[in-house]
Amino acid sequence: MTEAAINLTDPVELAPVAFLELELTNRCQLACTHCYSGAGPAEGHGSMTVTDWKRLLDEAPSAGVETVQLIGGEPTMLPDFLPLAWYALSVGLQVQVYSNLYRVTEPQWGLYTQPRVTLATSYYSDVAAEHDKITGRDGSHARTRANIVRALELGIPLKVSVVDLGDPGQRAQEAHAEMTELGVPRVGPIDRMRAVGRATAAMSMESVTSELCGQCGDGRAAVSWDGDVRMCVLSRFLPSAGNVRTAPLASILSGETWAELLGQVPRKVGRDCNPASDGNDCAPAETICESNALILPTIPAALPARRSGDQ
Repeated sequence: MTEAAINLTDPVELAPVAFLELELTNRCQLACTHCYSGAGPAEGHGSMTVTDWKRLLDEAPSAGVETVQLIGGEPTMLPDFLPLAWYALSVGLQVQVYSNLYRVTEPQWGLYTQPRVTLATSYYSDVAAEHDKITGRDGSHARTRANIVRALELGIPLKVSVVDLGDPGQRAQEAHAEMTELGVPRVGPIDRMRAVGRATAAMSMESVTSELCGQCGDGRAAVSWDGDVRMCVLSRFLPSAGNVRTAPLASILSGETWAELLGQVPRKVGRDCNPASDGNDCAPAETICESNALILPTIPAALPARRSGDQ
């Protein structure tokens, strides 16, 4: 084991997992050229059942988890998205939803306006044609922008991530300025894509640990649509630490495989990490955000939580 790897597993440096990314599905209305998971309209929902997800949500608080992020793919495309989100709230978890905001139903707006729910999305250009080319879906710019505006009108805690794909002609700076002028309270520094998933082809390189931000597994973990546990959604090219369908989350996070994986990630000790692709990297240092989505300060568990039947 290298000296760097020894430093990586120092328990003083790495926080216990309190933030858990749940990849509910790999289906998405869009087919972004840089998608970390290769999501798209023809992809599936995975093998995790509603029962599996609920069992995991039941286990999460006792494993130290305070916030779950519902991500995908596009998480709202899972038929049971809303029941699972309400269930997470009912067991005392905070919920953040990372959505492309291509389509938002009234019941979904009802969820997003709850006090322990936050929202995030990605934006690529202030020019519709350029944004739509990146997402692979005509009309996606108009829909996403309109729903950003509505979220602001409803007072929903929102973060927008602007992603630069490395094309000299992309109007990423202009997109960032547009979101700021719209009044989005949290627009992170312009992110860059990393060589994970579909982006490996776009960047003509393989996935390597140096492409990670250095915060994988540090206070966070991810569970895929098949139940595999990883340090974050971007570290999917590394082995799984275990599967929540066959082992409790807490035992996986305290296991040897998890500790070994933590030792493979180069840590940027004493430096701010660099935000990465659209929704799955570390947070800008000046905010209390993770994964390009907003985490509010912990709200007392005594706050009444609404169940799916209360929508």
